[in-house]
Amino acid sequence: MKHIVSAKNIMLGATGLAVLSALSGCQSNQEEQRAEGANKFLVVEQQTSGKYVIIEEMPTTGPSRAIIRETDQNGTVHERVLTEAEMKALADQEYKKMQEGKSELNSEPHGEGMGLAGTILAAAGGALLGNMIGNALMNNKNVQRHQDVSNRSAYHKSAGAGGGSSTASSGKKSFFGNKGASSTSSSSSYGG
Repeated sequence: MKHIVSAKNIMLGATGLAVLSALSGCQSNQEEQRAEGANKFLVVEQQTSGKYVIIEEMPTTGPSRAIIRETDQNGTVHERVLTEAEMKALADQEYKKMQEGKSELNSEPHGEGMGLAGTILAAAGGALLGNMIGNALMNNKNVQRHQDVSNRSAYHKSAGAGGGSSTASSGKKSFFGNKGASSTSSSSSYGG
């Protein structure tokens, strides 16, 4: 039995595949945008210099929160939990200082770490104070530099592995924008 394949059927099939690929690309971009503004769970550790660095960071579906690890004079490590409300208050206070030009985030980093409020603002400003403030922070080169020296988490390193970094992700990008998508081909025979 002979299979008759018309150009019209081939075009419909190809168009359908193109539309599905484009739609899946749009969906993954929306998911990436949601993940960037998502609430954060942070583990922040105080250094011997008194500055703070993030050692763990991950998106969370629950409210934002942070565990703060501080070492006292006797070398005893104390952990405390900051609620989302406490984190918002610290981030808002630091953002106001930043607008007045009095924040560490206004200048180049000097060594590793920052104050607690600056660390919270740099890591979770968008999630805590809204996307407009998050975008303003992400467009500020000094804030980005502070994030890079103050955030040791694997999540931060992998999330920032995009454009131009020597540790850039090796995931392939399809024609329609899907990261990590791979194309497969198969051959079939028509005719009998």
